[in-house]
Amino acid sequence: MTESKGANPPKSAPLPIGTLLANYRIVKKLASGGFSFVYLATDETGAPVAIKEYLPSSLARRSPGELIPVVPEENAASFRLGLKYFFEEGRSLARISHPSVVRVVNFFRENSTVYMVMNYELGKTLQEHILQARQQGRAKVLRERFIRKVFHDLMSGLREVHIHKLLHLDIKPGNIYLREDESPILLDFGAARQILTMEAARFQPMYTPGFAAPELYGKHSELGPWTDIYSLGATLYACMAGMPPQEANQREKDDRMGEAMSRLRSTYTNGLVDLVEWCLRLTPSERPQSVFRLQKELRDQSNALGEQSAAAQASAAPVTQPMTERQGATSRFMTLLRRREVGTD
Repeated sequence: MTESKGANPPKSAPLPIGTLLANYRIVKKLASGGFSFVYLATDETGAPVAIKEYLPSSLARRSPGELIPVVPEENAASFRLGLKYFFEEGRSLARISHPSVVRVVNFFRENSTVYMVMNYELGKTLQEHILQARQQGRAKVLRERFIRKVFHDLMSGLREVHIHKLLHLDIKPGNIYLREDESPILLDFGAARQILTMEAARFQPMYTPGFAAPELYGKHSELGPWTDIYSLGATLYACMAGMPPQEANQREKDDRMGEAMSRLRSTYTNGLVDLVEWCLRLTPSERPQSVFRLQKELRDQSNALGEQSAAAQASAAPVTQPMTERQGATSRFMTLLRRREVGTD
C-alpha cells in the first residue's frame, strides 16, 4: 500500500473494545498521540491495567475494526527501528521499581507491534491541577509547599531512571500523574520516540514546545541528564506561572525569560525561582549535571525555609511566666481553696 505525496495520512483507529491481548481485555481507549495508543484493560483476575501500544501515526495506520496495522514498504525500516527501541524501553522500565516511576509489569509482541502493560492508578495529571488552579484565578498557581514536595519525590524517581541509563526526554505536566494522595508518578517516556526521530529521516521530530531542551531541536546534540533537567525546570515554571516557558529555539534568538522570572519573585521565594532559572539555562553545561545535585539544592532550601518558619513561630509565641512565679500563683490558689473548704464545714 502506498501513500500520495503531500497528503496527510488518515489517523489510525484504536483497537476494538473487548479485544483480547495475551491475557488482557481492552475496556476503552484512554489516550492517543502521534506515537502510541493507551488503553484501559483488565487482566485475568479482572484487575485494571493500562496498556500502551506502539503505533506511530506517521509510519503506519490501522482501519476501524482491524488488529494489525498496515505499514507501507517505504516506512518498514523506520517502523521496525522504533519497535526495537520501544521494546527495549519496556524491558528497561520493567527493571525499575520506584513509587514515582510508572510500573511496567509486562511487555510483549502481538499484532505485528509491541504492548507495554503498566499499573493503573487513580488520580489526575499535574496539567489538570494547573488548569484547575488557573480557572480559580489563584495568585499562586500552585502552593510552594505543594510544588516542593511533589518535585522532591519526582526527582527521586528520575534519579532512579538515570541510574538505569535511561532518559525520559518528554517531562511535562501532562506526563506527571498525581495519585489521590498527591504523590507523583512519571509517565510516558519519550526516549524511543526521540531515538527514532534522530535516526529515521521519515519520522517527524517529536517534542513539546516550551518543555523541550534546546539540544532536542538539533540532530547531533549530545543528550544527557541535563536534558531532562531542562524539562523539569520548564515543568516547575508551568506550576508557578500557569503556562509553559518560552520555547527554547525562540529563546536562542530573543530570550524573554528574564522578565518572566522576575514576575514570579512576587509570589514565590527567590530560592525556588533561582532553581528554575538554573534548570532553564540554554547552555547544557550551565545546568545542574545530575538530578542528585538539583534535588540536594531543593532539599537544602526547603530545610532552611522550615527552620525559618519554626524560628518565626517561636518568636511570636506568648512569653510564659518564670517557673517560680507560676509556682507561687499555684500555691496561693491552693491556699484560697483550702480556706473555702474549711469555711463550708
